Parts: sequence; C-alpha cells; structure tokens
Amino acid sequence: MESDGHAPGEYVLGVDSGGSGLRVALATVDGDGPLDTVACAEPVRTGPSGIDAGHLLDQLLPTVRLLLARHGGDGRIAAATIGAAGMATLGDRLRAELPPALTEAFGLRRLALAADAVTAYAGAVGQRPGAVVAAGTGLIALGTDLTRWRRADGWGHLLGDSGGGAWIGRAGLDAAMRAHDGRRGGSPALLARLEAVFGPAPDLPGRLYPRTDRPAVLASFAPEVAACAAHDPVAEAILRDAAGHIAEAAAAVCPQAGADGSGCEVALTGGLFRMGEPLLVPLREELARQLPHARAVPGPGDPLAGSLRIAQALATEGLRLPLHPTLFRVTGPGQESGAFPVAEAP
Repeated sequence: MESDGHAPGEYVLGVDSGGSGLRVALATVDGDGPLDTVACAEPVRTGPSGIDAGHLLDQLLPTVRLLLARHGGDGRIAAATIGAAGMATLGDRLRAELPPALTEAFGLRRLALAADAVTAYAGAVGQRPGAVVAAGTGLIALGTDLTRWRRADGWGHLLGDSGGGAWIGRAGLDAAMRAHDGRRGGSPALLARLEAVFGPAPDLPGRLYPRTDRPAVLASFAPEVAACAAHDPVAEAILRDAAGHIAEAAAAVCPQAGADGSGCEVALTGGLFRMGEPLLVPLREELARQLPHARAVPGPGDPLAGSLRIAQALATEGLRLPLHPTLFRVTGPGQESGAFPVAEAP
C-alpha cells in the first residue's frame, strides 16, 4: 500500500556536520521526526582545499548502511540533506564529490547540500518567511522572504561572529588581562575566574595560541562572563554589547514588515542562548529597540531536524526555501531546469 505517492520502505536522510561531530538521522518521507539517529564523535576534517569530502563519506556511508539495516535493510532513500558548518565558504569538495558518491552507494537522486545556518533555519522556522540567529561558538543570522536569502556575519572568530560565544569569551579574557595589568576596563572578578579555569594569567598566551581549537577555548569562558554579570559591571557590559551585536545581525536579515505592520518571526537557536537571563534580558531589550515589530521565539528544532525537514520537502516536491549557489544547493530531477530559483545574497 502506498502513502502520498511513496512506497513503504522509502526514507529520507538528514545529516548535520559540525564542530562536535557528525549526526545522521533516518525518517520516513511523511514522518514527524526521526526513526533513528547515530552520532559520529569525530568532526569532519577541514584542510587547505576546504571540508574533506572523503573523511565525511568515510563516516557517513557505513552509518547510513547501519541505519538501513536496523530498519529492514531493503529500504530506499528518496531524498537526503547534508548540512555542514562551513558549507558556504569551504564546501567546494562536498558539492563536487558527494552527489556522485551517494548516487553510486544508494541510488540517491535528490540531494540538498546546505550550510548549517540553512538547516538551522529550517529546523527553527520551517518554510515560512522569517529569520534565524544561530549562535554557539560563532554566530550567523539568516533570513528569507522565500525569494532570496539574506545573510549577516558568520565570518569566523577573526573577522566577525560578533556576539557569539568566542566573541564573549575573548572580551571576558581581555577584561581579565586588563585587570592583571592594572589597565582601564579591567575586571578583577573575571581575572579570578581566568586563574581558576586556566591558571596564572601570564601563562594564558602560551596555553591559548598553540591550540588549533582556539575559538572553542575562547567560547568556553563565555559562561564565566555570564556567571559574573550579576555582580560585575564589566561582565554585564560585555553581555549587553553582545546582545546589541546579535540584534544587529537579526535586523540585517529580517524580511521587511508586512503591509499590516506585523514584523517577521526571529528564531533564536544554538547553545549560546542556554546562558539564560544574563544574555536574554539585554537581548530582548535590544530586539525591542532595533526590531520593534519582530516576534522573537525560541528555535523549536535544531539543524538535524532542519535537515530532515528539507529532505522530506524535497522528496515530496514541496520545497519552498530559495536556493543559493553556496548556501543551499539541490541536485536531482528538475533542478537543472530551474524549478527552484537561485538567489544571490546581497
């Protein structure tokens, strides 16, 4: 018996590749959530030519076979979405190598390759107009009116990610080092937390600079800033500045308010917002000031849930989100003919 034109045993696949590893989920074409999920702890490597497609496939292919075997072994994958951090700027090898590899391995004909900000959007907002701010170690904002994407920040800890975890942590460590030196703007409270977490302040450069995971190390100090904010004006000011940057990114990508004066939905998703009220209180104030008609909502889904949503929409020819050459590309029947618009970000 068939359902909605799809035979029993047809599945969709969702993949989320990020700094903490690779997650893979299997769902039915018309299901409400994943049937099964496997997490691969090793993050996909990034080299001089971008994200390592071979390393991703080495983890992905056996994981998909395992998931299919758990559910009878004779199912077919109707569509898949692979969301990856860095897809927009480092994803050339993924876009070149993944479609033929997955077609050969599983007969897959419909595949979406998306930046993790796109899958975060789909998980938090769905296929409606709106905006999402995805914030963890870094920060990126993405919005759409369903004709094109608008992106703000997500440029990494050296060039941007303003208001994200690494940005907050670095600002907190700067204030701590200023207190150590006796310079203006220092925070004795943050200096005490630096020494409790990392050891003597003069040793911090030697501990930090050789690390290849510097953004994550910087972000690990952000909760210390939040913990000090209630009694330390320097820490409080850092979080208020972060809230301003987050609201600015949201304002830059929000679709224009509708004719009835209503504003767009802004979803906040990612681990940064688990810092709670020390960040959320000033953020709500900044959003009210910069986006007075927007509706700020917590993101109900994560990037893996968004990957599955996109795959289900692709399998049922119900995809409404706009394509983009690097942020969101789809391969499969009908795509080469322009069935979905390709829109450049401004």
